[in-house]
Amino acid sequence: MSKKQFNVTSGTELRCKNWRAEGLLRLMENVLAVGEDPDNLVVYAALGKAARDWPSHDKIVESLHKIEEDETLVVQSGKPIGILKTHKQAPVVIMANCNMVGQWAKAENFYEWEKQNLICWGGLTAGDWQYIGSQGVIQGTYEIFMRIAEQSFNNNLAGRLILTAGLGGMGGAQPLAGRMAGAVTLCVEIDQERIQKRKDIGFLDVIAKDLDDALAQVKTAMAEKRAVSIGVHGNAADLYEQILERNIIPDIVTDQTSAHDLVYGYVPATRSLDEARAMRKSDPQTLMNESRASIVRHVTAMLGFQKAGSVVFDNGNLIRTHAKDGGVADAFNIPVFTEAFLRPLFCRAIGPFRWIALSNNQEDIRIIDNYILKAFADNRIVTNWIHLAGENVPFEGLPARIAWLGHGERTQLALAVNSMVRDGTLSGPVAFTRDHLDAGAMAHPNIMTENMRDGSDAIADWPLINGLAMCSSQADLVAIHSGGGGYSGYMTSAGVTVVADGTDDADVRIELSLTNDTSLGVMRYADAGYEEALDEAEKKNIRHFNLA
Repeated sequence: MSKKQFNVTSGTELRCKNWRAEGLLRLMENVLAVGEDPDNLVVYAALGKAARDWPSHDKIVESLHKIEEDETLVVQSGKPIGILKTHKQAPVVIMANCNMVGQWAKAENFYEWEKQNLICWGGLTAGDWQYIGSQGVIQGTYEIFMRIAEQSFNNNLAGRLILTAGLGGMGGAQPLAGRMAGAVTLCVEIDQERIQKRKDIGFLDVIAKDLDDALAQVKTAMAEKRAVSIGVHGNAADLYEQILERNIIPDIVTDQTSAHDLVYGYVPATRSLDEARAMRKSDPQTLMNESRASIVRHVTAMLGFQKAGSVVFDNGNLIRTHAKDGGVADAFNIPVFTEAFLRPLFCRAIGPFRWIALSNNQEDIRIIDNYILKAFADNRIVTNWIHLAGENVPFEGLPARIAWLGHGERTQLALAVNSMVRDGTLSGPVAFTRDHLDAGAMAHPNIMTENMRDGSDAIADWPLINGLAMCSSQADLVAIHSGGGGYSGYMTSAGVTVVADGTDDADVRIELSLTNDTSLGVMRYADAGYEEALDEAEKKNIRHFNLA
């Protein structure tokens, strides 16, 4: 199958028996339409797949077409297992992706089982059909840059340089976020096609001829204090070292290559992209070793920038973990973005919430934007973002928007949208979901829950409780994922989707699911002893038991 066959569906004609199933079907179509390698069902991050294989994909589609309103489809690592007789308030789909028993949760086991077609990695929002293209992480990236501006640069990144790498499905948001933050952003990428794709969709401004050309453009733009994003082809390990050797010290340094996967993601400096792709099947162990060795150089250069004065942070791709495994003892001197910049927001369950116009009508998103600007006029973070997104963020696939909303705000917005669907203000239903990297939905000791105040970094109960609660709260789709770091046991997370189809039943699902989701987020941080979360629980009447 070729990528041109992956199109999003428009209009309000149903192919399924209700909008709950139709909405989920359209979301699955959407993640493939905006995915990195849809021919192989890969949505992003080397192996984040929408379904295990094509027979599984086709059976999921068939099942969603036929499923009754009192039935639930069960999906195991991208493979539909069967349909259960449940009830009208039960989820339409429940799924678990890439969950391995602790002692066996190792990269080599995953790769072996993946070859046997027993398992697939769902990523965060790939396997449960919640990905909305690069814009899915763009506000989070923007907010990180703005928190750094606030902490270190007097709220102003004009004339400042951001150095980063990786322009894949997740990293592709970085150049646009950097430009929106007012900075000069230099992005290194090993895959020329990815560079061109980001430019074609409007996320990247300029493609440099080589490093010399890129640095010349950087110098000019910094002097003019002109916000621009520049992409350059090359291996990050090589180019980071070369930039450091030239004593060019960026103001901010990070990385969002697929460093979590030493075989199918990261490309070592010792290999061309084509050579690395061939070795993934012919000699994965050698490729893994060479990738780790390149990451050692890569992170050593990042530490060099840090010592020279750059603000350096880990963007959640486990690059520090692999560097430390390769012998870089001080790799974790680089902080992770969540702890360094965003934890106060997560304590109040403020995180990446998203909505998708299932009718494929862009005007529906603009109507919702206008509602947010009025209803949340006192929320500076949200109103600032909605203005910026409307002006700068192009739609990919189904029109969608993401904004960092917290407890109560998500429920308020979704109920208002459901009312607008009901009265015809919007042309069709809207799906609500969020990133897995959300307050009560992820346990990841090297990303989300690093250095928790009470030492609970690796306790995975919270996302499991979240998944159970979302089933109890009548959500339309509930997922529990594990993996990361070569698809071993680095994290566990939960995902949820609710379809606002204009019905009274949707009001109930929205009220329960979205309110309970953020309540659990506040409880998770309150239980760990964070004052902001304890304050939020008291202010919002969240029934948290403070047993400390």
